[in-house]
Amino acid sequence: MLKGFREFILRGNVVDLAVGVVIGAAFGALIASLTRDLLTPLIAAIFGKPDFSAIFVTVNGSKLMVGNFLNALIAFLLVATAVYFFVVVPVNALMKRYATAPPAAPATRTCPECASAIPIQARRCPHCTSQVGAAAA
Repeated sequence: MLKGFREFILRGNVVDLAVGVVIGAAFGALIASLTRDLLTPLIAAIFGKPDFSAIFVTVNGSKLMVGNFLNALIAFLLVATAVYFFVVVPVNALMKRYATAPPAAPATRTCPECASAIPIQARRCPHCTSQVGAAAA
């Protein structure tokens, strides 16, 4: 049972997923810091608010922290933009560059009488002169 667990853990896709999660968490923290420490004060300076996290709405005595939501929204948009431009676009370009062309349609077919190769559009075999009919679509 432990041997099976060890094989499962050491599979390439599980290790790749673990590395991706760790890097994603670190990248998310980096973007959150960029949002909180650089962009939010910059945007707040333009609109006159010292910090987005201080923006809230009170409804029946409950605070709705609109500013925290705006910080999270900006962080999400930045992460999504960075992932798209730094991961998705380059991977798509690589996949397009290394994609193989679909196989070309065959130019010949086999004569049912003499088994020789004849052109696809031929109606008569040039080797045995038997009629072979129209090519199937």
